[in-house]
Amino acid sequence: MQKTRAIMIQGTGSNVGKSLLVAGICRALHLRGLNVRPFKPQNMSNNAAVAGGGEIGRAQALQALACGVKPSVDMNPILLKPESETGAQVVVQGQRFATAKARAYGGLKASLMPRVLQSFARLKAEAEIVVIEGAGSPAEINLRAGDIANMGFAEAANVPVVLVGDIDRGGVIAQIVGTKAVISKGDAARIKGFIVNKFRGDPSLFDEGFAAIENHTSWRGLGTLPWFADAHKLPAEDALDIRSGGTGAYHIAVPQLSRMANFDDLDPLAQEPNMRVTMVPPGKALPGDADLVLIPGTKSTIKDLAFFQAQGWELDLKAHLRRGGKVLGVCGGYQMLGQRIADPEGIEGPAGAVNGLGLLDVETVMVPEKSVTEVEAKHVASGAQVRGYEIHIGTTEGADRARPMFSISGQPEGAISTNGQVSGTYLHGLFSADAFRAAWLEAQGAGASTLAYGAAVETALDALAAHIEVHIDLDALLEMAR
Repeated sequence: MQKTRAIMIQGTGSNVGKSLLVAGICRALHLRGLNVRPFKPQNMSNNAAVAGGGEIGRAQALQALACGVKPSVDMNPILLKPESETGAQVVVQGQRFATAKARAYGGLKASLMPRVLQSFARLKAEAEIVVIEGAGSPAEINLRAGDIANMGFAEAANVPVVLVGDIDRGGVIAQIVGTKAVISKGDAARIKGFIVNKFRGDPSLFDEGFAAIENHTSWRGLGTLPWFADAHKLPAEDALDIRSGGTGAYHIAVPQLSRMANFDDLDPLAQEPNMRVTMVPPGKALPGDADLVLIPGTKSTIKDLAFFQAQGWELDLKAHLRRGGKVLGVCGGYQMLGQRIADPEGIEGPAGAVNGLGLLDVETVMVPEKSVTEVEAKHVASGAQVRGYEIHIGTTEGADRARPMFSISGQPEGAISTNGQVSGTYLHGLFSADAFRAAWLEAQGAGASTLAYGAAVETALDALAAHIEVHIDLDALLEMAR
């Protein structure tokens, strides 16, 4: 039996396009008939996906889709979910493991390497090739000791590396050549090739620069990848990648919370032709012409409630309702809309309770047990079926739950105010369901939907794979894998 091969895609920095590139490589190899699995040893993101009752980064769920397989917790064994500027929740193989400050996590990493290698071994056992995504950059040599995300993992698992630079941000020659200059000789020897990503215009104009990188590094260039115009059609992992867009008549305003989480709910709405989605940054007022204000999920509900109020958005929201506008809260946004949020055990921070926005007659109590589950629900108003997921702590009860948005196994889920203007739900992924999204948008007066969202994502992945096949030497990449 042929031994499973692996290749690791590392970047010269964060947000150079590694996640999308790995998704495209996975789809291209899948279309070639190979049994492929994605893997990311350590991810940092509040945009999580549910995989078999556990949590992984949203990017790895997309990469699993690109491979034509269901996501599993082994595809992202360590997930860091930031809760503050210096601390994060540590999720290990899908389950909450600890909450740690950055310095404390540095000492914890070495003990997590066996779990990372365990997950990697399980994926190798079921695949012909594993495409691995790094995190950040191997040039962060101050983090090399105890590293489990880049070269530390590559060394432990004995896998070769391809380095990706981002020409769109400028200085790509220095990005790639500089990486070799600062990393150790052993780590440099592990890098077998490089890719220049996000080129705008005629790639041949960079031929001399490409050759200069090869001459300075002795690494094999695998290609210059032009900008992929349909990238916005694929789910974004980083909140920084969410952009306002659309020219439709129906206007949705989304306040950008400081710990916004699981914002993939916005992806299908942003692609609706009748929609205009505005991401409202801190310090800016909620637009007065919005038809709907959508308050997204958050990793820290009480802290983000205070953040919401500090921007003056509570006053904007009340004015929006007086004008007849509507409000939808999802997960943490749903909790904020209630009368009160209690955290008696100090799960999210100091123990205590705060008043909510008071727009729904419900109250939330934070509890230690975290709900991480895939669900099938029925939209009460239309009868449309929804396959979604829940990731939250806290239970919510109150009179407005007598008017639920959904029914799950005959039980009410979510709440709607007596006048119908304000709604809330714990259900993520609801707008990915075409029938529900169409019925909901029509009820809002937003017009008919013609978008088949799942099919659009599959088409975009196929287009990304074709784009990579044209511009990247995948045969050489497969030769490098071992």
